[in-house]
Amino acid sequence: MQNYNPILNVDSYKTSHYLQYPEGTQYVSSYIESRGGQYKEAVFFGLQAFIKQYLTTPISAVDIDEAEELCLAHGVPFNREGWEHILTQHKGFLPIEIQAVPEGTIVPVQNVLAQVINTDPACYWLTSYVETALLRAVWYPTTVATQSREAKKIIQRYLEETADNLDGLPFKLHDFGARGASSEETAAIGGLAHLVNFQGTDTIAALLAGRRYYNAPMAGFSIPAAEHSTMTSWGREHETEAYANMLTQFSGDGRLVAVVSDSYDLWNAIENIWGGELKERVENNGGTLVIRPDSGDPVDVVTQTIERLMRIFGARINDKGYRVLPDFVRVIQGDGVSLHTIEGILAAMKARKQSADNIAFGMGAELLQKVNRDTMKFAMKASAVRVNGLWRDVYKDPITDTGKRSKKGRLALVHRGNGTIHTIREQELGNRTNLMRPIFRNGKVLAEQDLDEIRTLAAVPATETLLTAAG
Repeated sequence: MQNYNPILNVDSYKTSHYLQYPEGTQYVSSYIESRGGQYKEAVFFGLQAFIKQYLTTPISAVDIDEAEELCLAHGVPFNREGWEHILTQHKGFLPIEIQAVPEGTIVPVQNVLAQVINTDPACYWLTSYVETALLRAVWYPTTVATQSREAKKIIQRYLEETADNLDGLPFKLHDFGARGASSEETAAIGGLAHLVNFQGTDTIAALLAGRRYYNAPMAGFSIPAAEHSTMTSWGREHETEAYANMLTQFSGDGRLVAVVSDSYDLWNAIENIWGGELKERVENNGGTLVIRPDSGDPVDVVTQTIERLMRIFGARINDKGYRVLPDFVRVIQGDGVSLHTIEGILAAMKARKQSADNIAFGMGAELLQKVNRDTMKFAMKASAVRVNGLWRDVYKDPITDTGKRSKKGRLALVHRGNGTIHTIREQELGNRTNLMRPIFRNGKVLAEQDLDEIRTLAAVPATETLLTAAG
């Protein structure tokens, strides 16, 4: 692909909007929110990565020339005077200020998450011009982080009910989504959004994003694992040797290895190979063998797999009265995993008195790709303009869809007395603290977070029952 041109990171129709504002327009203020959708609250994430990657590098004369040539050939106007003003007066840095809540903050939907305004009255048109890039930078990672956290809520609830502690929670949902994402950048930022909540991933691009944008030297971890090609390359008649080789190569004290075991007959693999010819090696390998069933009905296959493994290798009864496999063997389900199937599997396990400690999940395109802007109904809308020195409200209120009614004025986000969060007009702040803070202005990053801080903000609180037991 060609070198990035920030002027062209835009929808075509935006290029004509500088000619559409009222005469005398000086400032345009816009905000981003989730208007609803599948979840009741959002985990705000991803804006810092976008700012560092795209907004800290100035535009150039070459960018302007290329954008003008392309736009005019494309059939839309081009604001050459406006972009040359940015180049000469602002050294190519965009004269905008972005406010946002700290990343990792849990914000109920239908509240402001970020707010943008131009800082130079000659660039009133710029606020809405950046909508295409800025909204995309926010809605996607926020949606992935939110969905991942919803999965964490489910898993944590079942651990609280059926396990002695939450020690294994950070590795209970593993990101398998890199190959199902639409691009490497999608995998990187979506994979990192998942790592706000968990620490298991096979998406290496996410680790690089953590290093580059969130001061995370190592954001996630993985283990050696088999795929069908490496197992079936031995031939069906040598399936036992294929599995034995995995133990030879990767077992040892404190080590984990995952082996997909359904290439031919999962039940034979469990009963006659892992639980037969290789039984002593599994029991004495010093680490943990993670068996991966990879086909069939997830609920039925997982519960049957665990049941058979318990019959072969035994199980202990934990303090909650649920059965747990010996530490040397566990199960990971990586096929057909969604919020719905995670809940279904864990509910079926609980009904069989199988602890959630026995299972981990791998989630692929369902985690990183099977989302869109409407999953959480994200939008960026103008809410205030200043024309000839006077501020006025800007809003939409379509009679045919009240759910698209937008907010008015410059906005702030505050805690209510009861601890909940809600949006108010900035002028109503009084002595209350605005949870949104300036994080970018005129090419400079004003506030920065590392991944550890974001994870702390996004943590799912333990239930009162577990807190009492732990205390």
